[in-house]
Amino acid sequence: MILAVDAFTGIKTDYHQAFDKLKEYQTITRDWIFGYLTYDLKNDLEDLKSENHDGLAFPELYFFQPKKLFLIKGTTLETHYLNMVADELEQDLKTINQFVDFTKHAVQEGVKIKLRIHKDEYFKKIKSLLSHIHRGDIYEANFCQEFYAEDTEIVPLEVYDKLNRISRPPFATFLKSNDHYLMSASPERYLKKQGDTIISQPIKGTAKRSSNILEDQELRHQLEHSEKERSENIMIVDLVRNDLSQTAIKGTVKVEELCKIYTFEQVHQMISTITSKIDTHTHPVDVIKTTFPMGSMTGAPKISAMKIIESLEETKRGLYSGAVGYFTPDGDFDFNVIIRSILYNASKKYVSYSVGGAITSKSNPQDEYEECLIKAKAMRDALEN
Repeated sequence: MILAVDAFTGIKTDYHQAFDKLKEYQTITRDWIFGYLTYDLKNDLEDLKSENHDGLAFPELYFFQPKKLFLIKGTTLETHYLNMVADELEQDLKTINQFVDFTKHAVQEGVKIKLRIHKDEYFKKIKSLLSHIHRGDIYEANFCQEFYAEDTEIVPLEVYDKLNRISRPPFATFLKSNDHYLMSASPERYLKKQGDTIISQPIKGTAKRSSNILEDQELRHQLEHSEKERSENIMIVDLVRNDLSQTAIKGTVKVEELCKIYTFEQVHQMISTITSKIDTHTHPVDVIKTTFPMGSMTGAPKISAMKIIESLEETKRGLYSGAVGYFTPDGDFDFNVIIRSILYNASKKYVSYSVGGAITSKSNPQDEYEECLIKAKAMRDALEN
């Protein structure tokens, strides 16, 4: 677990030349930097637009160099402080030891959630997507819908604690930047760089859990052998392989795991793992730039899918289906996919979470709608009590 606190330097920008600006910032800083990439950075890479409703108004790219860094490995705490604040360590440790866990005395009132797209309208939009697929415009598209609450105040740390007690995911993140908050229970890794190795782990394929052990095993078995879910996953694996090949040393792109089932608190997920090797001269930001946005949240072919979903979705995705993570001083990085996440603009008193699903020729609108509700359950429970 990593905790990064207090910005010494930072970069905040819209999508215009965003990756070039990030590349320059990371190159100059050569330190730990933390931040996020919104989905709408797609507009920096292709001739695309994001014109849907935006109730959250997150900056489209934000990274910062922290003054204080805490690395927690098991029962060991490792601290890194910039020299200018090194004398604050002793007082900070005292403050940490005196911390009172307010989440045990929860006072958060239930939030009343609204739907941006109602059920009948959702069915119409899925049928429209299916017509694009049957016409051959795309093979697959990830279609997303927003759930939201206006004029609402929440206690972000409390909501984050609830959400992660429910889900216990591997890529959970809490981020506060001024009045903007991310409370993420993401189970999905977007991209990791470790030395010369790049790792991508797209999720495609979801099944609910059951408290009955035999029924739960059967649900897992059905997901593992579902022709539809496997085809969804394999399409995205092919897309990721193509994306990684743009920076990979020739012949090094490999599928390490194909359609493997992983079990989480709320759901079973089908996950594949694809790796590649890069040359020492390849800039880490270029690896991200050539794979963004991640295939699991777009579709195939990627550009056509992004154009079509933009025309059918009602909400600007913003940070949802983007990525949050960090770069190390050595140029390694690790980023999640921002799904199963709650977003909050405290100034606007606007709370939002979105869910989506892959639509293919075999998709049934009713089944897709129910899958969305399964994915939304943890966020709804965390907010509605």
